Amino acid sequence: MVAGSHRLPTEAEPVLLYEVEFNLADLFEAAADAFGEREYLVANGVRRSYAEMDARANRLAHHLAEAGVGPGDHVGIYALNSVEWVETAWAVFKIRAVWVNINYRYVKDELRYLFTNADLVALVYQRQFSANVAELLDELPGLKHLVMIEDASGEELGCDRAVGYEEAIAACSPERDFPARSGDDTYILYTGGTTGLPKGVVWRHEDVFFALGGGIDALSRERVSRPEDMVAKGLAGGPITFLPIAPLMHGASQWAVMGQSFLGNKIVLVARFDPDEVWRLVEAERVNMLMITGDAMGKPLVEALDRPGAAYDLSSLIGLTSSAALFSPAVKDAFFEHFPHLVMTDAVGSSESGNNGLTLVKPGHTAMRSGPTVRSLGNSVVLDDDLRPVQPGSGVVGRIARSGDIPICYYGDPVKTAEVFITVDGIRYVMPGDYATVEADGSITLLGRGSICINSGGEKIYPEEVEAVVRSHPDVMDAIVIGAPDDRFGQRVAAIVEARPGREAPSLESIQEHCRDHMAGYKIPRQLHVVPRIERSPSGKPDYPWAQGILAGTS
Repeated sequence: MVAGSHRLPTEAEPVLLYEVEFNLADLFEAAADAFGEREYLVANGVRRSYAEMDARANRLAHHLAEAGVGPGDHVGIYALNSVEWVETAWAVFKIRAVWVNINYRYVKDELRYLFTNADLVALVYQRQFSANVAELLDELPGLKHLVMIEDASGEELGCDRAVGYEEAIAACSPERDFPARSGDDTYILYTGGTTGLPKGVVWRHEDVFFALGGGIDALSRERVSRPEDMVAKGLAGGPITFLPIAPLMHGASQWAVMGQSFLGNKIVLVARFDPDEVWRLVEAERVNMLMITGDAMGKPLVEALDRPGAAYDLSSLIGLTSSAALFSPAVKDAFFEHFPHLVMTDAVGSSESGNNGLTLVKPGHTAMRSGPTVRSLGNSVVLDDDLRPVQPGSGVVGRIARSGDIPICYYGDPVKTAEVFITVDGIRYVMPGDYATVEADGSITLLGRGSICINSGGEKIYPEEVEAVVRSHPDVMDAIVIGAPDDRFGQRVAAIVEARPGREAPSLESIQEHCRDHMAGYKIPRQLHVVPRIERSPSGKPDYPWAQGILAGTS
């Protein structure tokens, strides 16, 4: 297939007949052909139709190719959520290169590690990050080409090597005349997880499409048989407007954008999370679906609706989904108080495994579990310590593993690859470390990541379970739970909490009394630290190294 050879259908056609590969650029181009004049993206007041996005991405792709970027080369994207972020992503895929997501909160040492580890040959970055880029250039001889996205920051440029983003776009052709692509082209998702240095998860396009991009329907679990079926689904279903709040530097939002793109839906982005701005956009853009990352976003959103004078027309909102962080029962119920008929889902997954499953949340959900109980999606199982499947209803704790559509490896890290990608009875699995149990009906209950599990006198305690209960305390706005050293038991449960605005800081005794109704005594916090603000990543994940610093008195 030649990527520029698509015939342009009309929206009235029920099925597209041209050839498309299970390649992410092909899937987007098919959508651009089918839904060209539909509004595609709204970010920071800038709007793009599908056709406009495709043409601008073509121009940037030609610019990068002329600068020497080719198939398999790595191109970093270092920016806040914006139309340019998404245009760059499609441009890189169009020339069979690989884009690398860069955490904009990283400081010099972290950036040096990531730029070097990822073997970047080109970088597209926002002007406000110019000083960080300029400071590292002399240490990065492999970084050959820079493209700078202009913003209103007024940041000094720092170097004269960068080409302006709009200058690059204007100088190149909008034609889609690229060579054929393949489902074997690669995509790398850098994930910092909760601990340790970031790791690049290497996926084939075809595998990641089925694991994260909508290739397997999350509710029916039906598998797409042909790539062009995504456009057919979009034509049959009609457009919706989707607002993923988290930064595009994290996989959850990347796949919210890409998965919706293949269906012809409209996407709304925010540069930084602000609950009032989110509700303003829901009203102004008539948003139908909202994606959050657990309590870190969910709680401020419902708090904003409870403030005196809050008044928004939110009648367009029909659904909410949470992924990548704990979404506690108390916050779910608070959403239902405002939106009684909201369709709410809670998903389980990771950068290494994709979407392992989701659950449909119903009003009155009050179980204080560490994580959701979900139906398995794809080939997800729970394996015990002997790498045997956990039997339903046995109560045995194992680790979630997935076979089938899984990544190739961690980029440049054969040791970690061997630890996480395992073969059992001839079947290759990815098992990143999420602990779970299997219920009697075969559904999976997530317990948490083993790397942060607390071992108190031989009892394993999963912080997410305790956090869910502590956060439901009336005086607590947010909380992180970690293990503190204990002379007798090895570790004890320590809670770090942020008090709810306008309320007194809770005492350890009140936290303990609140927890006794919901969990066994050995799980109850024995140590309390009250802080002005809980530190989290922009995606809402707990910052456990920061929390350890609080215990050590260094943060």
